[in-house]
Amino acid sequence: MGIGVEVEEWAGEIWHRFITRRADPGFPEARVELVDMQRSLAVLFRALGGAAGVAVEASSARKMVLRRSLIQQVAGSSQQLAVAWADAENLRLPASLAVYPDPELNRDLYRWLALLAATSNKMRHWGRDNQRWTQNLLAQYPAMRSRYQRLLDAHLALRPDPNSLKKNEAALERALRQALQEPGSVVDFPVTERAPFPLPLWLYPAERLGDPQSSELESEEDEGDVVGGAQGEGRDARKQASRVEDNSGKQGLLLFRLENLFSWSEHIDVDRCGDDNEDLDAARVAEDLDEIAVSRKRKRKGGGLKLHLDLPPTDIDDIPLGEGIKLPEWDFRKNALIDDFVNVQMMLPRDQEAAPLPLRLSQLARRIRRQFENLRSEPRWLHQQPQGDELDLQACLDFHVERQHGQIAERGLFMEKRQQHRDLSCLLLADLSMSTDSHINDERRVIDVVADSMLLFGEALSAVGDDFAFYGFSSLRRHHVRMQEVKRFDQRYDDSVRGTIQALRPGYYTRMGAAIRQASALLKDRPHKRRVLLLVTDGKPNDLDLYEGRYGVEDTRQAVLEAQKLGLIPFCITIDREAADYLPYMFGANGYTLIREPEHLPTRLPQLYRQLTQ
Repeated sequence: MGIGVEVEEWAGEIWHRFITRRADPGFPEARVELVDMQRSLAVLFRALGGAAGVAVEASSARKMVLRRSLIQQVAGSSQQLAVAWADAENLRLPASLAVYPDPELNRDLYRWLALLAATSNKMRHWGRDNQRWTQNLLAQYPAMRSRYQRLLDAHLALRPDPNSLKKNEAALERALRQALQEPGSVVDFPVTERAPFPLPLWLYPAERLGDPQSSELESEEDEGDVVGGAQGEGRDARKQASRVEDNSGKQGLLLFRLENLFSWSEHIDVDRCGDDNEDLDAARVAEDLDEIAVSRKRKRKGGGLKLHLDLPPTDIDDIPLGEGIKLPEWDFRKNALIDDFVNVQMMLPRDQEAAPLPLRLSQLARRIRRQFENLRSEPRWLHQQPQGDELDLQACLDFHVERQHGQIAERGLFMEKRQQHRDLSCLLLADLSMSTDSHINDERRVIDVVADSMLLFGEALSAVGDDFAFYGFSSLRRHHVRMQEVKRFDQRYDDSVRGTIQALRPGYYTRMGAAIRQASALLKDRPHKRRVLLLVTDGKPNDLDLYEGRYGVEDTRQAVLEAQKLGLIPFCITIDREAADYLPYMFGANGYTLIREPEHLPTRLPQLYRQLTQ
């Protein structure tokens, strides 16, 4: 019996591989991966005018009602398709392309889609908009015509013969072929029950924007083409409403175990932050509905059981310090700061106790302290002095060049070695989000490395005598941004601070813009000439609400610009290998550094600070 089952499974696996391979419409041997071209496509997209904050990422497959061949129906494949689409926050491209039998054509297709997205805007009509964008791109860059023609010829050879399709589908196929060959020549597209054969050369509607099979997405009042209603119907048009009963909870019996509630929340795509979510298409959808159903939902009052799914109870949570602090947040869609949008709560770790420096760090700490003590007593060379110990070769060279051009400025030509007081303050802001709870090896987590870095950094700064403070941050939506007070500027670095560092715990998310604004407010009033804001993080900005994606990146960038206007020097230290995709936009090309091995952070942090402040 067991042998029979094994033979059946073996034969089933062979059949599955065979049928899926035969049903695949692409060319797997010529497949090109997005990850190999992601960075170059981002550069190409931004070079042609694409927004700098838009990330180039892989698109997920969406369900498409396509006409499938018999072998595809048998295999159960080709029901979902990954397509290219773009909106104000994202440029999504398929994770891989195997459209053409030539890998170079697939690479050119990636480039074409990036260029098309850079010249696109809000999609109102799938067919007409893609034609217009193609026209504009080819007119602006004539050199692209030959490359587009190669892609088009290869694609047309793969499309179905219109004569083999039904009447309506054949008419749509002929219209699409004409639109591809002569962009701008087709205005009206026949309506069919099925989506047309995929068009990899065009952008599709963004997700959640509407039916991806529909060519009409939005009314085009400027063209006199009103879709989905009679001429003259607008936002104030009356709708018919009906009351229905919600009987979803009256039928059936649901059995569950309480302990499963937490595991389900990790695997089910449940949006629990409805207060911050915006449905930007709700008005448009309401206009398209002929009848709006209003359901009465009966809610019972809660019982005596209270579950803390997001925040821990107050008796075990960290200790809040005073009232929350209201801060603004940048909304790139409105191009404006929203006042009092974020609430920052200063907190102390509850389990903090005075603790000495761990023994494993003692030897390294002594070496770092000696290095920074020498930095305190080490004299510095002052350039362009009227008199001094040595000639300033750079000043002499500048003087010679200026004399050749007939413009001589008064300048000193000597260097003098002089003891100089270090006039600077530093605030270290550490990311304490839940991602820092991940392991870098079998023994250590990211949060352990961050804590060790803060301990050694404190030893270094206390040795050199610089003014410094330590803070950590995490967030749970905009109403609860947590700032952990580790060491204030006016606080001595001692065992109490060391114990606070060792008591830090990871959790929640990374609302980076609010943390930078609060840190800037604490640093800007320090009476020093140079004020350095160091950010240590392991990832990009994110939160449960709208802060994900471009919104968080743009807000963080704006917070960094605000810090620079205050005279601060913001600098980011990250262990995220993908940081090069977004940190240059947020902090500038010289405003960050990447540490590829997280375990090297404790030793690299003091070195980087020394380089920044010399």
